[in-house]
Order: sequence, then C-alpha cells, then structure tokens
Amino acid sequence: MTVPEVLAELGGVSRRTFYRWRELGTGPASFKLPNGELRVWRSDFVAWLRGLEGAAA
Repeated sequence: MTVPEVLAELGGVSRRTFYRWRELGTGPASFKLPNGELRVWRSDFVAWLRGLEGAAA
C-alpha cells in the first residue's frame, strides 16, 4: 500500500502523523522501494490495526 492508501484507510490521519508514528516505531511496518517511496504490506497494516483493537480492549 502507498502512504496515501494507508491514510485513506485510516480516514483522516495526516501524513505528518503517519511519519511521526514511523519515527516512534508505533505505526505499521513499512519499507522503502529503491526509488525511495514508502510502502506498507496490507497484511502488516491489518495486523497493526488488530493490535490497536487489542490494546483498546
């Protein structure tokens, strides 16, 4: 998933917030492509969301 796709899925989270989460290590696992673009595997994104649900319960 691209960063804009992740942000759209999260519904209102800013790009700055996403990159801050990445700095802090609290966001979904991501990787850089050779051209420098950031990507997130959908499976990692879903696992991250499930982890947030578990923490909120």
